[in-house]
Amino acid sequence: MKRQLKHMLCLLLLFAATGCESFLDEKPDNALVVPATLQDLEALLDDHSVIANNYPSMAEISADNYYLTDVDWAGLPEEEYRRAYIWEKDRVFLPRRNDWYYAYRSVYSANTVLETVEKIHRTPAEAARWDNVKGQALFVRGSSFLQAALLWAPVYREGTAATDMGIPLRLGTDFNEPSVRASVEQSFQRIILDLKAAVPLLPVTPVHVIRPSRSAAYGLLARTYLYMGNYPLAEVYADSALQLNATLMNYSSLNAAASFPIARFNPEVVQHSLLMSLNPSLAVSRARIVPELYDSYADDDLRKTVFFRNNGDGSFAFKGSYSNSGLFGGIATDELYLTRAEARARQGKVPEALDDLNALLITRWKDGTFVPLTAGDQAEALEIVLQERRKELVMRGLRWMDLKRFNRDGAGITINRTINGQEYTMPPHDPRYALPIPEDVIELSGMQQNPR
Repeated sequence: MKRQLKHMLCLLLLFAATGCESFLDEKPDNALVVPATLQDLEALLDDHSVIANNYPSMAEISADNYYLTDVDWAGLPEEEYRRAYIWEKDRVFLPRRNDWYYAYRSVYSANTVLETVEKIHRTPAEAARWDNVKGQALFVRGSSFLQAALLWAPVYREGTAATDMGIPLRLGTDFNEPSVRASVEQSFQRIILDLKAAVPLLPVTPVHVIRPSRSAAYGLLARTYLYMGNYPLAEVYADSALQLNATLMNYSSLNAAASFPIARFNPEVVQHSLLMSLNPSLAVSRARIVPELYDSYADDDLRKTVFFRNNGDGSFAFKGSYSNSGLFGGIATDELYLTRAEARARQGKVPEALDDLNALLITRWKDGTFVPLTAGDQAEALEIVLQERRKELVMRGLRWMDLKRFNRDGAGITINRTINGQEYTMPPHDPRYALPIPEDVIELSGMQQNPR
């Protein structure tokens, strides 16, 4: 059943993200299964190659957590990969199979479920299962739209969000409906609407953390509001998530010498997903952690050995993923503690912010060595929280959204890369912070490209 559904989706998804005036000339295979039952819909949502294992990785590729040597950059197998690393203005995605395709592939799966589940009678015996299916689909669509907005839309600014170009909001499976770009405001309101609608439908405890839960939906709402700069609501939703799951691992119990010390599906994982590995820039054999980040960890901070592997040449690779060998792209309790701490610090709740931060950090340092952090005022507390956010959430695909929002708020961060003696820079407010939509998508859909 899962294989038949997957074949059907692969056929249908050819034009799902762009819209078209006609479908395929060839008649579809009569053996393909049209989803019609809750079991069918669960099979679509449990296809992790579509839903959970291909989150866009370009945010991490574009951010400043790592660097490539000249040799490794030159050895990338595609020109688009080399262009992406140095923030070129166009042609940074391979055609067809790219971050856009995978984001909207998930959207299409979610829309298929949402359209079909309404045709299935919600019986008392199957009510919880029906709700869970619909809630999962809403979560998947909201999450996919959020990933797309963080990549292809300019940063959320309250004053201009109503007119800034956002993303296409595909809300159905009709290929004949053209794709048009909603505003940034409309894009984020849809994300919020989907995630809020998912909350009461999802279970508190999922069958497995690959499936979303109520705390996962709260966590994504917290991430969304943090990015938007709505700190009271970021605090509310991070707190709601932590009320359901506040577990933290003690890093002293981990084997820091292991190739990958942190277990997949560990107790901190609220919802598990992976950044796609299509672009090899992030391979552990290539991506080297920038020295200033590695040097920011104190010697008694266990993250210095749990997160990083010595390459033997003075550089370090990242090995601390919450998904073992793959790069974790989901939601975990450590992010929720940091979101609540930042939201509280920005509201002047300094003691509460430091309580959150210290609760996290005591689990990251060698037993008996951690001294709780203090701050003299709100500005110092916020600075400490943001430093720890950078150190804790490394290589999770979150740094790009942080750079965008920090620069919106006046941080003035310029990031740099050097290849073959030539320096490439990404200054604050550069239009390239909204990545170019893949050229084949523009050609098929007629949508307006991001300004360069």
